[in-house]
Amino acid sequence: MKKSSIINLIKCFSDHNDNGFRSQAAEIANEFYLQGDSELSEYIMSLIATSDVFVPQVIYDQQELNYCSRVSTDSPSIFLPTEINEDIMGLINAISYNIGINKFMFYGAPGTGKTETVKQIARILDRELYVVDFDLLIDSKMGQTAKNIANMFTEINNLFHPEKAIVLLDEIDSIAMSRIESNDIREMGRATSALMKGLDSLNSKIALIATTNLIDKFEPALLRRFDSSIDFNRYTEDDLLELSENLIDQFLKIFTFAKKDIRLLRKILKESDSIPYPGDLTNIIKTSLAFSDRSKPYDYLRVIYRNICAHDPSVSDLKAKGYSVREIEKITGISKSAVSRETSQLTNA
Repeated sequence: MKKSSIINLIKCFSDHNDNGFRSQAAEIANEFYLQGDSELSEYIMSLIATSDVFVPQVIYDQQELNYCSRVSTDSPSIFLPTEINEDIMGLINAISYNIGINKFMFYGAPGTGKTETVKQIARILDRELYVVDFDLLIDSKMGQTAKNIANMFTEINNLFHPEKAIVLLDEIDSIAMSRIESNDIREMGRATSALMKGLDSLNSKIALIATTNLIDKFEPALLRRFDSSIDFNRYTEDDLLELSENLIDQFLKIFTFAKKDIRLLRKILKESDSIPYPGDLTNIIKTSLAFSDRSKPYDYLRVIYRNICAHDPSVSDLKAKGYSVREIEKITGISKSAVSRETSQLTNA
């Protein structure tokens, strides 16, 4: 124990600085914990704990971390298809049972909601979320990346309250595939080996979730380290159409000038060979509302159509696709009478 810690503790006591005393005592408890004496650490914490002070939070704030940072989980709840949602609820139950099922892989295309789902899990379980910074792990020096990975796992295993932590390895494939010379297979092998050793030695109280877009690139031996892998590619067309309705309801609270036409929105989205996944779909709807003409309550549908079909809508094009006169009016902003005249001319021609 540092001499300065004892001196500061006594000084806070003599100055009747209760908050400072508890904070310094918590720091001393943390030092004992990191040295492996968890019983003494918990005993000190029990002595200084009071009904109106949550002392462990002080330790969260004071604990210095080199390879990961605590991030906010304050974001809107994410829509998930029934199958994925059931898997996530199973994962939450597994973590809650605290029986050592604590390592999970989320895989799927970009924009399928993997990272946001981790935040949602942290909120439900009331856990702190730590995200590993791969920029600090990956090093061009021979063998240094593997050493950094080992140090990172030592760091997260020494979190003062592991049962209150979730660690996110977002886009875990970047450990072995980014910034390391592609022709240095041995260096990539060292990094993967260090990762597997770290997963094997992970504190069972810590929940760790990794995400990737490149599940097919992983060695089977690495994937076996995870207790469960969840596929986020399981969105059906109906799931995405339902999500679009949820997004419109959400964004119309902000863009109050716009009006809702779910039937027409769904019809436009079905123009796509493949409706975008949630990340892209959210951006399309939000930016279409933001870029639309405020004087035209349905103009956002024109912008969505342009994003989906890669060209501006025309009366002739929409007529050929079976859109009604009223629908064409809403999408193009052209008056119903003008649309009727033009479609009549097209029919007569």
